[in-house]
Amino acid sequence: MGIGTKLNRTLRAFIERQPVFFVATAAPDGRVNVSPKGMSTLRILGDAHIRWLNLSGSGNETAAHLRASNRMTLMFCAFEGNPMILRVYGQATTTHPRDADWEEKVADFPTLAGSRQIFDLRLDLVQTSCGSCPGQRGHGSCRQSDERQPARGLGRKASQHRRVARPSHLWAHPPSDRGDP
Repeated sequence: MGIGTKLNRTLRAFIERQPVFFVATAAPDGRVNVSPKGMSTLRILGDAHIRWLNLSGSGNETAAHLRASNRMTLMFCAFEGNPMILRVYGQATTTHPRDADWEEKVADFPTLAGSRQIFDLRLDLVQTSCGSCPGQRGHGSCRQSDERQPARGLGRKASQHRRVARPSHLWAHPPSDRGDP
């Protein structure tokens, strides 16, 4: 699992290829909300800054949660090609159509009915994982890849599980001196 605080070129390109992403928020009490998003509503503004346009169509739990806690997580899954899951964590701010900077920010997006908020997410954690089991779009099964499937079995010691090497271009940052892959 790669962990860092910024998006590198490979991760930015990965995000830009995904037709769908998921947003998760939670107030200090109550349920976690997870919503699918898409329709060209996400922009990467820097290595640690993502902006996305929220549309009406369901409840408005994301905005309600952010009033209580500014924590937000976005998740991107490769449903085609090489398997990977990317999660970005951070603090979000909200811009509404009545706010002075709305017109400037919304100009980055296509004109879409139901545009109701723009969220700016400042990243403090970027995390990748192998993502071998979201399946491919249109298929319900996990992808098969021997090098991404560690040996499994009851009663095995951690040292008996095969360690999986990932290409360095998928790391959020290079491995640390702790021996993390």
